[in-house]
Order: sequence, then C-alpha cells, then structure tokens
Amino acid sequence: MRGNLGKAFDVANTQVFRRAALPKSYTDVVGRLLFRFLLTVQGLGAFALITLGVIVKKFGVSPSVMQPRIRAEISRAGIALMPMFIFIALALGFVVVGQTVSALAKFGQINYLGSTMVIVIVRELGPLLAAMLVLARVGTAHVIELGTARALGEVEALEALGIDPVHYLIVPRVIGTALGIFALTIYLIIGALVSGYLFAFLQDVPLTPGDYFSEITNALTWLDFVLLALKTMAFGFFIAIVTCYHGLAQPLRLEEVSGVAVRAVTQGVVVCVLVDAIFIVLYLLT
Repeated sequence: MRGNLGKAFDVANTQVFRRAALPKSYTDVVGRLLFRFLLTVQGLGAFALITLGVIVKKFGVSPSVMQPRIRAEISRAGIALMPMFIFIALALGFVVVGQTVSALAKFGQINYLGSTMVIVIVRELGPLLAAMLVLARVGTAHVIELGTARALGEVEALEALGIDPVHYLIVPRVIGTALGIFALTIYLIIGALVSGYLFAFLQDVPLTPGDYFSEITNALTWLDFVLLALKTMAFGFFIAIVTCYHGLAQPLRLEEVSGVAVRAVTQGVVVCVLVDAIFIVLYLLT
C-alpha cells in the first residue's frame, strides 16, 4: 500500500513473524510476546500520529463529502446509542447511586455525598462505562467494516482513485467516536444522578432534591469539567484509533475479521484503562 496508510503499516505487515508458532522455550515465548507488544505499540503510535496529521492538514478539505460522513459517525456513536444509555443510566442510578445515598444517610455521613458522587460517578464510573459500551458497540463495527473493506480490496481501490483512506475512512470515525462518547457520558452521568435520587426518595431518605443537587454542585470544580471533557475525548480518540488500526493494519481474509475484532476490543479495553489511570494521576496531582 502507498501513501499515509502504507507508512502506518510498514511494521504491521511482518506477517511471518506475527503468525509464526510460539517457540517452546519460556524465555523465547516471553521475548516473542514482548516484541509483538512493542510492534503493536509502534504501529498504533504511528497510526495515531498520521491520523492527527491528516486531521490538521486536511481540515476543511472536501466539506461536502466529509461533513455528512462525520455527522453519520456522530449519530452512530451517539444518538443511536441513546436508548441503551438511558437504560444503563437508570440501572446505574438504582444500583450504585441510590444505595450509596441511602448508606450515607443511614450512618449520618450525608456531608460526604457530594464528593462521593463526583469521584465515583463523574470522574470514574460514568466516563469509563460510556467508553466501554461504545467500544463494544461501535468499535467492533469499525473493525468489521474496515477489515471487510481491506479483505475485499476496497481500500486499495480508494488509493487508486487518489483518495486518502485515512482522511476518508478514519477521520470521520475518530471525530464521531470522540464527540459521541463525550455527549453520552454527560447524559449517563445526569441520568444516573437523577435516577439515584429517585431510588433514595423511594427509601424515604430525608434529603430534599435541592440539598441533594446542592451537595453535588458544591463538590464539583472547574477542573472536573475540563478533565471530564479531555478524558471522554481521549477515550473516543483511542478507541477509534485502536479499532480502525486493526481493521486496516494488515491484509485480511474474510474469515480472519472476527478474530481481529476480538483482539481489537481487548486492546481497546486495556488502552481505556491506561488512559483512565493517567487521568487519576492528574486528579491526584491537582
């Protein structure tokens, strides 16, 4: 392959090494697995940098083509998932928030309500749960669609027509996934907090709606809003990068697409956890 896409996958195309049988020696096994890990990291890093470069360099290029594609990806990673997220928000509110409020009220620790909700729901559980759900639904679709397109030669056909596959196939998915996770996280947090109070109200917790939301708003700071936006956008960016990379990283046969999708989702989960750990450190340092 040529152009941007070819540069990203020079390392990934070491087919003999990647598909070779594992040696019998434990040290050889560890070394081979470590080298595979380093190859994957290098490939993902190169792909991410190339995608960022294309976004900056070709921003505003072919708006009549790109804008509908971006809107379609935002719809798929956002609006189309709203029914599922409403259900998850209600379940999260009843299971986690409502019981937490009831327990704090039972032991007379209602003063810790705001900080507890901010740490558990706003900072951690809300963004991470939203990212995992989008990864499972939309990320898998990215791998299957792009893997099938690669197996059928559609990517090479785009290059033959002079169309940059990264710009046409990857950029809309990256932008759509990032914005979709950001919006869904906001809805998930609000829905969980509201449904949590309803559950606590049904249990006769002596807490008015005004006091409940006042405790939460007093615990929030401007940094929470900034880091929430950055975290959710980072989740969306890396989920799209990992899934799109595995869909296009190497020539595939149709029967290999499902296995690649499983590997991509697994690596996506690991990347999301690592990103979340980085933001935990940022919270602790600020």
